[in-house]
Amino acid sequence: MRIRYGEWDGSELPSLEVESFFDGLMDLILAYGERATEAIDKLKLSPEERAAFEKLFDEGLLEKTGVKWRLTPRAINRMQRRALMEIFNQLKRGGGDGHETRQSGAGGERTDGTKPYEFGDPVSDIDVGLTLRNAVARNGPALPIRIRERDFEVHNRETQADCSTVLLLDLSGSMYRNGRYLHAKKCAMAMHALIKQRFPRDSIDIVGFYSSAAAIPEQKLPLVMPKQISMYDPQIRLRVPISKADTAPQHFTNLHLGLIHARRILRRRGGHNRQIFVITDGEPTAHVQGEYLYLLYPPDTLTAVATLKEAHAAASEGIRIATFALIDDYFAMDWVGFVDRLTKLTKGVAFYCHGGDLASCVMESYLSGRRQKAYLA
Repeated sequence: MRIRYGEWDGSELPSLEVESFFDGLMDLILAYGERATEAIDKLKLSPEERAAFEKLFDEGLLEKTGVKWRLTPRAINRMQRRALMEIFNQLKRGGGDGHETRQSGAGGERTDGTKPYEFGDPVSDIDVGLTLRNAVARNGPALPIRIRERDFEVHNRETQADCSTVLLLDLSGSMYRNGRYLHAKKCAMAMHALIKQRFPRDSIDIVGFYSSAAAIPEQKLPLVMPKQISMYDPQIRLRVPISKADTAPQHFTNLHLGLIHARRILRRRGGHNRQIFVITDGEPTAHVQGEYLYLLYPPDTLTAVATLKEAHAAASEGIRIATFALIDDYFAMDWVGFVDRLTKLTKGVAFYCHGGDLASCVMESYLSGRRQKAYLA
């Protein structure tokens, strides 16, 4: 391969104006979802901003389908990388790196001890001194030393295990408060970027849960928004056929159905390690029983029991559950009590954190795999 060097003219990198315009536009889309893309044509732009906007179009970051603007995969990748860099700038030094286990294998840090060489072991892991000692012990000190395959010893390494993760994202109406949904979206996008760049053997799926639950494709994540609150009664008891769930009020919290979706995805994904990350800001207020969807407010014991049963079933399949409870404006302890019960029942881990701390909390938990921290208000 030949490499040619030449003077750089700066044309391959966007100008600061284009970069800052892109960041501002992406922040707008993250904050307002599809409403922002619908309003792009109505933005009052200066000549410089208009030129920067057209540059984004020319570079393939935005495209128009019919009358709607759409983010391209390239734009989503850039948004993910930006979210990842923001989070890593906040992480404390010394955080975990990789999904380590106590089993020996290829790809991790070296551990004490060696093992006989097996086909497929990296040649770089051969312990030369011990290999020569084995050959001398077998043949004696005569020269030349003849090394056979059975003489080779290789260093043990910790396994870097592949991990399948489902991130359950609360999209109930209360997630609008304090911009919690914005922090949650950035966190999910950063997870996508991290896994694609550094852990290609890992997988991540995002499931949004509200009165129902549904998978969120990667390209739709920047546009997803919490459900608008549509009922304000002090007490609500609704039973809706599952087949008509789309016609029901959507702003409730159906963690039960979210966990059902997560278990199905993880069965399909496989992986040596499987985990569910739950990002939520309140007790579940909806569950499924038989052919019906129940929407119950204030939170009801029936919903709590159904949710805990599903969580226990997931833990029984070897799935680790980490709950990230957002407590920015909560004063009642019933919410914390539910998370505590969920954590004890599943032998999982709970993080009580504010929205601004969410991304660092989730990322550190994912990277360490074992660390158990709690951020209390």
